[in-house]
Amino acid sequence: MTVYPQIRTSADLLKSTIRINELIPFLQQQQAKSCAIVNSKLYGLLPFMFQLKKAGIHPVAGLTIELERTEDETLPLVLYAKTNKGYQNLLKIASSIAIRPQQNIPLRWLVAYCQDIAFVLLPFANQQAWLQPEAQKSLHALIQANKANLYIGITRANGVHPFEVQAEELAQQHQLHVIATHESLYMYEQDAFAYEVAQSIETGVKLNDRNYEQKHDCYVLTAQDWNARFLDKKMWLEEAEKLLLSCHVEINLNQVYMPKFPLMEGHSAADVLKQGVQAGLQKRLQTEILPKQYVERIDYELQVIQSMGYSDYFLIVADFMRFAREHQILTGPGRGSSASSLIAYALEITQVDPLQYDLLFERFLNVERVTLPDIDIDFLDTRRHEVIEYVASKYGKQYVAQIITFGTLSAKAVARDVARMFNFNSETLEMISKLIPNKPGITLQEAYANSENLRKWMDAEPIRHKWFQTALRLEGLPRNASTHAAGVVLSPVPLVDVVPIEQGHDDIYLTQWPMLEVEQTGLLKIDFLGLRNLTILDQIRKSILYTHQIELDFNQIPLNDAKTFELLQRGDTVGIFQLESDGMKGALRDIKPTHFLDIVAVNALYRPGPMQFIPVYANRKHHLEPVSMPHPDLTSILQETYGVIIYQEQIMRIANVMAGFTIGQADILRRAVSKKKREALEEQRAAFVKGSLSKGYTEQVAYEVYELIVRFADYGFPKSHAVAYSIISYQMAYLKANFPVNFYAALLTNATGNSDKLMQILMEAKANGIEILPPSINRSVRHFKVENGKIRFSLSAIKGVSQPFLQQLLKVRDEHQQRFETIFDLAVSLTSTHFQRKVVEPLIKAGALDEFGKDRATLLATIEGAQKQADFMAFGKPKYIEMSNIPEKVKLQYEKEVLGFYLSDHPIIRMRPQFQQTNANVQSLQTLKDNSYVRIIGIVNEFRQLRTKRGELMAFVTIEDEFGAVICTLFPKEYEQVVGQLSEDTLLYIEGFLERRFNKTQIKVKQITIN
Repeated sequence: MTVYPQIRTSADLLKSTIRINELIPFLQQQQAKSCAIVNSKLYGLLPFMFQLKKAGIHPVAGLTIELERTEDETLPLVLYAKTNKGYQNLLKIASSIAIRPQQNIPLRWLVAYCQDIAFVLLPFANQQAWLQPEAQKSLHALIQANKANLYIGITRANGVHPFEVQAEELAQQHQLHVIATHESLYMYEQDAFAYEVAQSIETGVKLNDRNYEQKHDCYVLTAQDWNARFLDKKMWLEEAEKLLLSCHVEINLNQVYMPKFPLMEGHSAADVLKQGVQAGLQKRLQTEILPKQYVERIDYELQVIQSMGYSDYFLIVADFMRFAREHQILTGPGRGSSASSLIAYALEITQVDPLQYDLLFERFLNVERVTLPDIDIDFLDTRRHEVIEYVASKYGKQYVAQIITFGTLSAKAVARDVARMFNFNSETLEMISKLIPNKPGITLQEAYANSENLRKWMDAEPIRHKWFQTALRLEGLPRNASTHAAGVVLSPVPLVDVVPIEQGHDDIYLTQWPMLEVEQTGLLKIDFLGLRNLTILDQIRKSILYTHQIELDFNQIPLNDAKTFELLQRGDTVGIFQLESDGMKGALRDIKPTHFLDIVAVNALYRPGPMQFIPVYANRKHHLEPVSMPHPDLTSILQETYGVIIYQEQIMRIANVMAGFTIGQADILRRAVSKKKREALEEQRAAFVKGSLSKGYTEQVAYEVYELIVRFADYGFPKSHAVAYSIISYQMAYLKANFPVNFYAALLTNATGNSDKLMQILMEAKANGIEILPPSINRSVRHFKVENGKIRFSLSAIKGVSQPFLQQLLKVRDEHQQRFETIFDLAVSLTSTHFQRKVVEPLIKAGALDEFGKDRATLLATIEGAQKQADFMAFGKPKYIEMSNIPEKVKLQYEKEVLGFYLSDHPIIRMRPQFQQTNANVQSLQTLKDNSYVRIIGIVNEFRQLRTKRGELMAFVTIEDEFGAVICTLFPKEYEQVVGQLSEDTLLYIEGFLERRFNKTQIKVKQITIN
């Protein structure tokens, strides 16, 4: 029987390439008794422990560390947790190391946490550091603290080590046990090269430039290898086996660590929660005497929450939501199933009244299916960190952490990284990127199988095959650690008692384990999500306060605003949360919402699967087809959605009404049916039919309704989430309909950096009668701002204008409190440090200096003179270098160069009078029917040429006019007329048929002329 004392796994971020799914079958084949994981952090520990145990192999929790001897020297050790107490100490040691910049541990700390931990000294590592006289002081301290669990580990990697005798003498001198060990960093001997490449990727040092010790004998040994290497030292093997089998750690997954809300002495969380809910709901409903149905619902929810021990949790969430409100940090109206809680609404955690929308509390917390509560909160993404910092400050940094997440080497990433380590040139790297498709989740094997070009390219040179085989071995390995976008854990005990931690950002720790593993330990996770649309809402609100002196309360916006519904019915939803895709616009035009619940329905329906019911919903709403119910008794449940089952809550209600299920049982049925497991389906079918029969329904009706439930279980969407997110959709639609200038200004600010999106929004704003003011050196700011009912262009949207320059410009403007009158005035004010051609030239080309009253050609010619004025403050009045006016065409080209589009005027506007035969533009295409014959002009924005199955050339050409862009399809016959003649900025006259594919407008070209 064999044991493996020193396995490092691929979870150790490129320090090993050993995958657990390869390791376990190998260990079973070798009839291994035990195996220890000894990564440099506790990454990957839980999966290792659980999977080995499941495979019948005794797992050992270990850690490879460096003991600090001096500031520059360390001593290597491997640690094993012998008991649960040792495991807790291992968590603390791993955490202590990971939060220190040196990534090692002082002797006194290690001694403090040594109980029930075995120490294995590695005498041959770090240039035989333990065998040096300087290490004896540290060795004596460990002997004194933990002699019974102190071992010397001797490896025979690459044969008997020259210092093996000295290591044995050290063990004899101090009466320490010796174990046979072998550091395993890759699975098989032939994996050594792939491991070296992984090391190169981790360090960033290319293969040719390495000067560190290569590890050629660090594969996982077979049982035969172990016996052959230690044939003369069998007792070392036996000692290793004895040590590993003496390590017994049981990780408890049944414990829940529910955090506690700080309360004054004599107060209980249950009482404080009840009082807060009562007061909050009275404030919400603006009445002292609560309606009966609210009282009953509150009593029920409180009873469930208290019985599950979750009172503190609700107080904690309510507290940081209060902090957010008090600091004007906008939060979302709710997210997920938590919006179905009346208590969450009363405490202002959510903004959704669940009774108003028939939302079921059991969808959130179900006494018949006990789970941890899961309240996810959306914050505006620019201030989310403030709330996390508040929580960390209130409960103590040792009790709060963000959650780690690991990035892996995807097909394209590993291909490029390995190529870089092979020292392939940049052109080759570019070629590799093109040869591997951008398809999400694609593997290298898939890319190889599907791409003849990749196979041909590889066959051209033998080194490319070696590159590919190496990349295959490394594909999918964890590469880097980062912070999870939302997850935060809060613990009632110091986190290091439950999970290992490491240094994070903003003085908040990071768990060493990812989301799933953290949840397995029983720690409570809260998702603090950043939502960009909340940031846009907040910007619009501030803008409205500035321009209209109206302090808008989003929660008081009327849900029956006529202008908002008119906008939605037109599908005028660019920039509106969840409603701006072309398909969603089409769905809105079909449904023509007249009520908030129509928005909820369309948000729930517009997904693969239920999308097929959008026409049914629309036709029934507009009386174009009759509303049919599966059974008359379901009318009250389905009348809101015209007989279409849309929501999970409707499925639960049906089971409750027809089969007499409790709502809790109905939730279990919904979950079971959605998983489509045969046993569960049959079990639930029997229960449903039995319940229906007892309520007087026939067996046939019971079977029919159950089949309906099974059919819709996949499609059903949580109504609580649909309602909450539809509130954001409605709020944005309301702002667009009622405050369009403020809306577009915020939208443009958030599109800065994406010239295509900027142009789309600008075109729409102009089409809606909003004037766009050009950029101004005196009036423009970082963002697009509202100015006298118009939108002033942002300086940040000009390519080449840096944020440090803008910061200095705005500072100078504030200090001077007067306009810049000339380019010389600007240069002197900014000083030559900031007045540089690379920044000033884009400003001139964009028109930001036009207000100086000089043509852009003159301004460009005067830059150097202005720089000299700033440098030397020359005597006399500085003069412009007068130039002839810049041609209009060049002026527009400059604008496109620095903005990505034409701002002053689109060239098409001046050309349009020459084409009287046109009958459409990009804007009017939206109002035409499919198959309409259109005649249109436009400038080529981009084009893509490809071959048909017959090998003929065709093309997709995007043309743009002053209103936007449209794709034109040129089939081989039409493309033949212009092949080789198309380029960007070419003016085209096109005739063809209008068609909509996947809700996108296109023109099928029949005639094309280049002008």
